[in-house]
Amino acid sequence: MRRRPGLSARLKLALSYAGFLFVAGALLLAVVWWFLLRYVPDNSQGLLGISPNRYLLVRTFAPAAAVAMAFLLVFGLLGGWVLAGRMLRPLTLITDAARTAGRGSLSHRIHMEGRQDEFRELSDAFDSMLDRLESHVAEQQRFAANASHELRTPLAISRTLLDVARKDPGQDRGELIERLYAVNTRAIDLTEALLLLSRGDRGNFTRESVDLSLVAEEAAETLLPLAEERRTTLDVTGGAARTSGSAELLLRMVTNLVQNAVVHNLSAGGTVTVHTQAYGGTIVLRVENTGRVLPADLVPTLTEPFRRGTERVRTDEHAGVGLGLAIVHSIVRAHDGTLDLAPRPAGGLVATVRLPAAP
Repeated sequence: MRRRPGLSARLKLALSYAGFLFVAGALLLAVVWWFLLRYVPDNSQGLLGISPNRYLLVRTFAPAAAVAMAFLLVFGLLGGWVLAGRMLRPLTLITDAARTAGRGSLSHRIHMEGRQDEFRELSDAFDSMLDRLESHVAEQQRFAANASHELRTPLAISRTLLDVARKDPGQDRGELIERLYAVNTRAIDLTEALLLLSRGDRGNFTRESVDLSLVAEEAAETLLPLAEERRTTLDVTGGAARTSGSAELLLRMVTNLVQNAVVHNLSAGGTVTVHTQAYGGTIVLRVENTGRVLPADLVPTLTEPFRRGTERVRTDEHAGVGLGLAIVHSIVRAHDGTLDLAPRPAGGLVATVRLPAAP
């Protein structure tokens, strides 16, 4: 936004210091006049006929007072200019850092030294903002690159299938249609997952009271055929756990967690347990599954988009796109909650979601 030029903050402070010092000097001279000179008679004679009078004192005092006032004004301007520069130096550093960040360099940090005060607090808050902003930008760039790669794969496969069909007119049309259908379905699922992830990040949804225990039962009922197909035991336990949020997004959150738990049970006889409980002002949803032993350093990366913990044996109906836990993490953050992932010593994963209780 274009603004009209004006006085700098440093000059305003310098003028303020000088003005304050000038007014203080004038008040001091006024006090001297009021309490001293007004008691001196206009004409008086003392010993040997020599005695000060008001006229002589005024003639002697006035020039010296004028010089003193001029000195105070100049000293106030110069001293105020220097002091204002020293006081505003932290703001100059912050302004330079903001301009550097505005040019796209988010790695610059102020790291202002000295004891804690308002300027240091502002500097630390600005550095923390740059840390979060740099991390967010890097995450978005990585997400865009991964999304482009994932979307390119089904499109490339479709083009290859069409090229083969064009060069070989005698190829089985039914097989070609089935393969194109499967590839197109995967592309649609990926696009819908990306849109859902974006919606969860924005957090602009209507909030209502939702009971997570009922949501967990609905998700388990939907995924029960998949669990039976994999010979996995699916249990839902716990009591009412009412929170505030989007019923649709919370259902997707629980469904993704349960589906992820079922799919990771690679061997027959596995178990998946969904538990809901309310602890005071916090609602807890815990999804625990058996499976392979996960390395501890791998678990924190599972919520990143397109990250897969282990090789999965999946049916075509539930082939994932690598966004399940990323969507869960996004929905949890949009509902002001936290998501904790912890590996089980015997194998498998424990996912714990904590959300604020409904008022």
